[in-house]
Amino acid sequence: MQSFFQTLVSGLSFGAVYALVALGFSLVYRTMGLVNFAHGAVLMIGAYVASTFYLSARLPFVAAVPAAMAVTSAVGLVIERVLRPLENRDFDLMLIGTIGAGTVLEAVAILIWSSSGRGVPSPVRTAPLIVGGVRIGTYNLVVIGVVAVAMAALTLFLQHTKRGAAMQAVAMDHEAATAVGIHVGRSNAIAFAIGAGLAALAGSLASPMLYVSPTMGDSLGIQGFAAAILGGFGSIPGAIVGGLGIGVIGSFAAQWFQGYSDLVTFVVFTVLVMIKPTGIFGERTVSRA
Repeated sequence: MQSFFQTLVSGLSFGAVYALVALGFSLVYRTMGLVNFAHGAVLMIGAYVASTFYLSARLPFVAAVPAAMAVTSAVGLVIERVLRPLENRDFDLMLIGTIGAGTVLEAVAILIWSSSGRGVPSPVRTAPLIVGGVRIGTYNLVVIGVVAVAMAALTLFLQHTKRGAAMQAVAMDHEAATAVGIHVGRSNAIAFAIGAGLAALAGSLASPMLYVSPTMGDSLGIQGFAAAILGGFGSIPGAIVGGLGIGVIGSFAAQWFQGYSDLVTFVVFTVLVMIKPTGIFGERTVSRA
């Protein structure tokens, strides 16, 4: 039983990171109807920037992470501005544009930080908590807590601010939103910036648990994308549940099947999606093509 809870805690901490990645995917899709395939690369840039502030500039981790989020949000704004001329004109080119942006960001990361990668020590030195014989890493609790706060803040923004309401109006009908005076381009830019900030937060929190490298965004991006699909693409609650689900499934798969954990995780994911193709909180899909 102790082993079960140990594995569960580990899965929830990684699942929280996947949920952040899924939230970024879902937010952009919910607003623009676009799958941002550069999201994983943006996450990787955020992890590198945070680790640079933390290890090289000697900023405290609590300051390095918001700084990385600000820098990466600016990257998201640049990507959106490049894609804006294609909005509602050539959807396929927009998708290809996000793929190209991801490739460029990986190349930039290699030029700046090299391809060797780096390890990031945990910013929390406190000894693990022992609860009922289960060792709970304090950094794992920090990750879960930070992600919970970020999700609550995003929900409040979307549901209780004029800008959040405008973004949701654009998601439902961008032509009607334009007719009532909502600036669609600005809403899309904010969605990209927030999505990039969430990606940077995910990459920053994951860096002490993983290894920061130019390809780390590929793995986390795929896991986050799967989480978004499992929860229901475009659904904010679905992104949260899907991320936690993928994290827990992956954690138990790693314990029971070791080297085949990724295979087992995606077999389970495939079965679940076959049972409910629209995801757990599946919503009406958005089509701008």
